[in-house]
Amino acid sequence: MDHKQYKKIRLLVGKVNKERKQQAKKIDILCNNLVEAQRDFIKRLTAVAFAANFYESIVGITDLNSLLYTAGKIIRNEIPDANIAFFLRGQDNFELHLLENNKPIALEKQHLENCFTPEVVDNICKANKICTLDDMFALGLQGNLSKLNKISALAIPLSRLGSSLGFILVYYLSRNKLNAEELNNITAVTFGLARALQGCNRLPQAAK
Repeated sequence: MDHKQYKKIRLLVGKVNKERKQQAKKIDILCNNLVEAQRDFIKRLTAVAFAANFYESIVGITDLNSLLYTAGKIIRNEIPDANIAFFLRGQDNFELHLLENNKPIALEKQHLENCFTPEVVDNICKANKICTLDDMFALGLQGNLSKLNKISALAIPLSRLGSSLGFILVYYLSRNKLNAEELNNITAVTFGLARALQGCNRLPQAAK
């Protein structure tokens, strides 16, 4: 084999190796995409299963207290280390609903729920979006900042036809925040919960 033939073979082998590496990279990318797609599919199935269980549990309930107790219990099963409170908007005031076994975090002599005034509740409802604790401070929430800053909290709106009937307050000390899957599961059922709330005779008249 002369030098030219040897060089030609080396170039050919190098080309084949390069194409094989490129093909291997494409296969890795495809496999990663398939794994990610499978994870997304599983997350969607989980959200659908949570929503199905939620709606099956609240269907036919027309008593406000029973509805919120059932809804709160299901949400607590989803995020067992969290505290759950429901704020329902009214004309000049609001209704606050807690689970019986829900133990609010003590902030000196007050609970986080007691830091909310009618004005703050109304401002959060008008914002009609998921509000972090910083958002709530910007909307007028008052309290001991050194204590409150140790708490992670979200206000998740209960929206119906572009208007917020109230919100779900989720707060906790044990970790920094809800993970994306938990938050997606909860937000997936808020529209249906808001609709069910409208069917309850004792729901306070929402402010315009």
